[in-house]
Amino acid sequence: MDNAALPADPEAISADAVRRLIDHAILKPELSRSDVDAQLDEAAAHRVFSVCVRPGDVLHAVERLQGTGVGVGTVIGFPHGTTSTAAKVAESLQALADGAFELDMVQDIGAAKSGDWERVERDVRAVVDAAGDTVVKVILETAYLTDDEIVAASRAAVAGGAAFVKTSTGFAGGGATAEHIRLMRQTVGADTGVKASGGVRGLDTLVEMVAAGADRIGTSASARILDEVAHRAQTGAASDRGDDTSSY
Repeated sequence: MDNAALPADPEAISADAVRRLIDHAILKPELSRSDVDAQLDEAAAHRVFSVCVRPGDVLHAVERLQGTGVGVGTVIGFPHGTTSTAAKVAESLQALADGAFELDMVQDIGAAKSGDWERVERDVRAVVDAAGDTVVKVILETAYLTDDEIVAASRAAVAGGAAFVKTSTGFAGGGATAEHIRLMRQTVGADTGVKASGGVRGLDTLVEMVAAGADRIGTSASARILDEVAHRAQTGAASDRGDDTSSY
C-alpha cells in the first residue's frame, strides 16, 4: 500500500491531499440524529474521504450522503472489542447489508493482553472472511498495549487478513502517537495500511502522523483541520487555534 505522503513543506500541503486522508468520525454515543446529520453534512461539504459512523447510523448515512462521493464506514465490536467473534461477524454482515464500504473492528483486547495471538488472529480472520472484498481495519487500542504487544497485535491483524491496523477507538484515555505509528508501520511494512485515530485534532498533528507512516486519519475535527490548511495557504503560518486533544 502506498503511503499517503504529504509535502515536506507545510505551506505546500493542499486541501485535497488532506481530504483524501480523513475518515470523519461520528461515533460519540450521545449524538442525536440531528447531531449526526450536522456531522454528515459537514463531511459532505468538506468532501472528506469517508465518514465512520455508529453501526445503527450506517443505513441513514448512506442515504444522506448518496451522490456526495463520501464513503460510509462503521465500527465493529466497538469500543471494547469484547463481543464474541460470532457477534462481530453478525454485526459486520448487517453493516455490509446497510451499505458500509469499510469496517473498523476492535481486536479482542483481553486476548491481546493475555498473549493469545492465535485467538486475536482467528477473531480478525472471521470478520475479514465475512467482509469479502470490503476493507477491514483492526483497532489495536494502543493505549492499553506495550510496544511488544503493539508489534504482536499488528502481526496478528496482518495474519488475519486485515487491510489496515489502526491505533485507537478514542475512548481508552489515549489516542494516536507518532511513536506508535512508526512502530506499526515498521511492523506491517508497505503493503498494509496504518490509520491514526484518537486525538488528531489539528493540522500539525495530522502532518506528524503522516510523516510517521499513517495512510489514513480518523478525526472528528475535519473542519478545523481543513480550516487550518486554508489559513496556512493564505498566511504561510499555522493557525493559532492549535490542537485540542481532549476527545476523538
